[in-house]
Amino acid sequence: MADPEEASSGRKAVDAWLREHSEDLIGFRRHIHANPELSRTEFATTEFIESWLVKAGLEPRKLPTGTGLICDIGPDGPRVGLRADMDALPLQEYTGLPFASSVPGVSHACGHDAHTAILLGTALALAEVPRLPVGVRLVFQHAEEVMPGGAIDMVASGAMEGVSRMFALHCDPRLEVGRVGVRVGAITSAADTVELVLDSPGGHTSRPHLTSDLVYAIGTVITGLPGMLSRRIDPRTSTVMVWGAVSAGKAPNAIPQTGMLTGTVRTGDHATWSLLEPLVREIVDGLLAPTGVRYQLNYKRGVPPVVNEEQSTRILENAIRTLGPGSLSDTPQSGGGEDFSWYLEEVPGAMARLGVWSGTGPQLDLHQPTFDIDERALAVGVRVLTNVALQG
Repeated sequence: MADPEEASSGRKAVDAWLREHSEDLIGFRRHIHANPELSRTEFATTEFIESWLVKAGLEPRKLPTGTGLICDIGPDGPRVGLRADMDALPLQEYTGLPFASSVPGVSHACGHDAHTAILLGTALALAEVPRLPVGVRLVFQHAEEVMPGGAIDMVASGAMEGVSRMFALHCDPRLEVGRVGVRVGAITSAADTVELVLDSPGGHTSRPHLTSDLVYAIGTVITGLPGMLSRRIDPRTSTVMVWGAVSAGKAPNAIPQTGMLTGTVRTGDHATWSLLEPLVREIVDGLLAPTGVRYQLNYKRGVPPVVNEEQSTRILENAIRTLGPGSLSDTPQSGGGEDFSWYLEEVPGAMARLGVWSGTGPQLDLHQPTFDIDERALAVGVRVLTNVALQG
């Protein structure tokens, strides 16, 4: 742990930076928001961050692909890792903001612009601290919104070498500004994709007994797979299977020859995640065998659940409590996936949810074309991440 006087001195330096640069912090976010870049094309965003880090006398290391970068601050030795994701979504923005996306069909509707601005502000504020109690590794990650995500690239590029713990924030439009939510255990879910391609000889709907009824087989899997999973897996693992798309046939009097089902399987339990693929294959085979319909099952593993390790969670809680009374909030587990989980396959760590709701008006959800944040949350995020580093 850091010396209390040293930590207090560090917080004063951060407060001074925020007083002097609060407009810069908002400007970072607005620049990134107005110039969104899709996954694996975050070249300009990476260069923007790099330029500010270099101005502060830091030495960022860009990934060979030109997207994503790593930067160390403070003494050598085991480091605390802080991560932000930079990519935008293929979604048209309808906020009407003066700094709205200038790129048609692309927008920061998940708060990654805020995440990046917060980590950049954290870097610049920590650079003003006379003496950090621990080394810090800043990880500006590309491609969180796709699978396989950029976290895998970051790990392969050495982002976790010498890192002892990893932390991150994610915007939460359900929490009011000034509040930050955290929990021990799973805070997001594993998210896998199931694609089932079926084929049969087809035939006339008046003679289903002379062929394999593909639509009936699809219906059997649509209801049977989620139902059987719910009976084979402990419900306390928060495992859920939902279909998102189905297609087969066109004519009402013809049994089609081909069809497709796609959906997702999610779980909050790491051990269950490793069992899902063989179990799904077993159930699908058992459901379709009597129908005579042929099939190909493409099971794509996505990301593990983000499981907040207990000691790392306590570190985050302490960092949040320093903000003042009422700042720390509980938060439920999300069914969404987050590739921050790949870092936690390497070291212990935790993620917290940063309140970005103004406290009045509608609570706009993530991935909506009207999503926006209360920019007061940016300074809150900087204080949380700097407090993590100043604990030592």
